[in-house]
Amino acid sequence: MDHPVVACALAGGIGSRLYPASRSDRPKQLLSLAGERSLLARTMDRTAFADERYVLTREAFADAVHDHVPEAGVLVEPAGKDTGPALVYAAWRLRERFDTEPVLVCLPSDHYVADDVAFAARLERAADIAAETDGLVAVGVEPTRPSPGYGYIVPAGGLEANGDDESNGDYAAVAQFTEKPNRDAARNLVEAGAYWNAGVFAWTPSALLAAARDSPLAPLVDALEAGDPDRGFDAVTPISVDYAIMERAVNVFVTPLAAGWDDLGTWDAVGRVLETDGEPANDAVAGDVLAIDATGNVVAAPEKHVSLLAVDDLIVAVVDDRLLVAPREASQRVREVVDRLRERDIF
Repeated sequence: MDHPVVACALAGGIGSRLYPASRSDRPKQLLSLAGERSLLARTMDRTAFADERYVLTREAFADAVHDHVPEAGVLVEPAGKDTGPALVYAAWRLRERFDTEPVLVCLPSDHYVADDVAFAARLERAADIAAETDGLVAVGVEPTRPSPGYGYIVPAGGLEANGDDESNGDYAAVAQFTEKPNRDAARNLVEAGAYWNAGVFAWTPSALLAAARDSPLAPLVDALEAGDPDRGFDAVTPISVDYAIMERAVNVFVTPLAAGWDDLGTWDAVGRVLETDGEPANDAVAGDVLAIDATGNVVAAPEKHVSLLAVDDLIVAVVDDRLLVAPREASQRVREVVDRLRERDIF
């Protein structure tokens, strides 16, 4: 490839659905869930194929990010306004750092991947497709179940083989993106051949910035080109890159991934990953657990002992001076707890 490949991991969020382990001063991506190294460090390990690597984060996390991944450059976004402004800002910053325009591989910093080799190979292939098509490329995860917690990517027709090696050459144009459907709709999407949207993308900066000009993020692009990123962030509201750009753009493609992927966004997902790794029926993220007639519980209690008696499918998280108890099926709603705590200024 004539373009340098640059990996950019997004690490500016907090991960509020993993409260109380994740807090405003201890974001999810810097935690060591389902492993010894932090989620961010393991994410950067998977991008070793790239010519250069960067992490985009908020100013409060910059020093900690550097400590976790000293091999990566650190970019600080002017404000936290979701993935749309963040990725446009990263494209603008990284384009100006290279004599030859790079291809960016952009990915979250807080996901689980069972097969790092397959994951890295698909990201490399996504970069190739972005260079070949001058388009926006999404990596779509082959779903294992109809989950209402994920967004979906619907390909237009069948995948096209490009190149001699079909395993590395498959991609298709995108017909539509669907955000977090109900369970019945998710089942229909899976049966129709849709992919989970992992939030993993590849594009050249010019391709993304051109698409952003025809989106709600146009004021940000104008301000960036004028050298005033603070004004640009003030001019836009928080919005995901999917809503702002991917759902509106043309020349958008999907390439499939099968690598044992999961989004570690909730305690239920953390428990699911531990089950995959062959842990006992009660999944102890941290702590000493005694379980009597209790199964399917996710327990995170560093330096604590937790006894479970005749309860099933609970989240029990005890971190510092905070305790959370909830049914696993309500794991998406933990954010509501955080919202209430923020209202009371005790998050």
